[in-house]
Amino acid sequence: MLDFIVDSKSRTFLTFCFCFIGGVAIASLFELKVDFLYLYLSLFILATFLIVFWKNKITRFSVICILFVVFGVIRYLFAFPLSPNRIANYIGKETELTGFVSREPDVREDGVRYVVDARDLTQPSPTRRGDTIKIYFKFNLYPRFQYGDVLKLNCELEKPEANEDFRYDMYMAKEGIFALCQSPWAEKIGEGEGFFAYSAILWVKNKAADKINLLWHEPIASFMAGLLYGYRGGLGELNQAFNRTGITHIVAISGYNISIIATILITSFTFLYIPRKKAFWLVCGGILLFVIFAGASASVVRAGIMGVLVLLAKQLGRLSRVGNVLALSAVLMLLQNPLVLRWDAGFQLSFAATFGLVYLSPKIQRWFIRLPEFYGLREVFVSTMAAIIATLPLIMFNFGRLSIVAPIVNVSVLWLIPFLMLSGFLAVILSFIFLPAGQVVAWIAWVGLKYIVLVVTWFSGFKWAAIEFRINWVIMILLYLLIVSVFYVQNQDRKLKNWL
Repeated sequence: MLDFIVDSKSRTFLTFCFCFIGGVAIASLFELKVDFLYLYLSLFILATFLIVFWKNKITRFSVICILFVVFGVIRYLFAFPLSPNRIANYIGKETELTGFVSREPDVREDGVRYVVDARDLTQPSPTRRGDTIKIYFKFNLYPRFQYGDVLKLNCELEKPEANEDFRYDMYMAKEGIFALCQSPWAEKIGEGEGFFAYSAILWVKNKAADKINLLWHEPIASFMAGLLYGYRGGLGELNQAFNRTGITHIVAISGYNISIIATILITSFTFLYIPRKKAFWLVCGGILLFVIFAGASASVVRAGIMGVLVLLAKQLGRLSRVGNVLALSAVLMLLQNPLVLRWDAGFQLSFAATFGLVYLSPKIQRWFIRLPEFYGLREVFVSTMAAIIATLPLIMFNFGRLSIVAPIVNVSVLWLIPFLMLSGFLAVILSFIFLPAGQVVAWIAWVGLKYIVLVVTWFSGFKWAAIEFRINWVIMILLYLLIVSVFYVQNQDRKLKNWL
């Protein structure tokens, strides 16, 4: 009886979470632009219904569900500027502004991308002087500005626009950016803005980047930087090879790679006869260090949370509890930024991969019962296949690409990634203490990195390694319904056989 009550409460909690997520999804899919007056009126009507029919359980539950849907729509609408004129007044005009660099600069081969919180627009406007606008601009490699530097900019502001095959406007909107600074003149006039802790993290990260460039040559250095903190600026042609072989996730900080790496690590610790409970805390501590080292951005924190959820599933063994935590995590992340649900592929892949690792892995494990368990080989393969199955429809929807060789390439290289990350981290740390010691460890890591480069390059060379295959959102949903149906039917058949 107690289990039923717990399950009942769990189902109610999940229902409310999915109603909120559904509200955000509806608003995102149809890009709703609703006057807040109508939403407030609907909230008043629903609240009245709730009070009047409170004693009727079915009506009360239905009204609360609708309320959560409306809350999701409202949160989506609040992601956009409440006063469009606040930005529109400056579009197409030569504007002088001051602000501070509020994000880690994105350094690439052709220049540096900055995001500035502009707090002083000298162009006449009815908006309040205290308002801030996030401005995005591209600048030369030098002079180089850092997080927290105060800049004076002079440029013409433009609004991000969508093109034929890419919604650039919504891509920038999910970052809170609604204005671009074209051909800017920039001058540093101060420093020390922003959060001190974040500045310290970025300072350590930049020092580590200098050591990585000292220990390895390109593109191996960029490959190691990608493993350690998601840098992809210097991969060049290797990046295309990663795309064709379906292992881009290893150099992109997302829940996909963190979850798989966490699974491999806890399996490795168990193989080394470390108790699973101790291994759980060791891996969680490793994920925390990784998140801090990688810059602790929103996407990195999200990836860390997904990794911990996979570990939690293996630790608790109660999928219902993990499902509640997963749903609550999605709600909290959407409260922070609702636009990521549709416009952030990393967010989508993180949850899909986590779902696959938590729910599909136990289902498909019996398919590979003949694989040897030596050093967790079976666990690595099962986790990889579960993640691939769970993310494949999303990859075809977002990127229009189907990698034929992804399963075999992932299995060939993923087992090595945790050890490369560990050896790379140790090499960087030792290089601060005694450079020759760091170089010795870096050479060991180089062997593994070179192996992966050779495997990826060889498989990507086949013309049939990847095919262009884009699907629309309707087909994507149907594919996910098919996946869920297949595994549900198999589960029911197994229950029936056990009962007979």
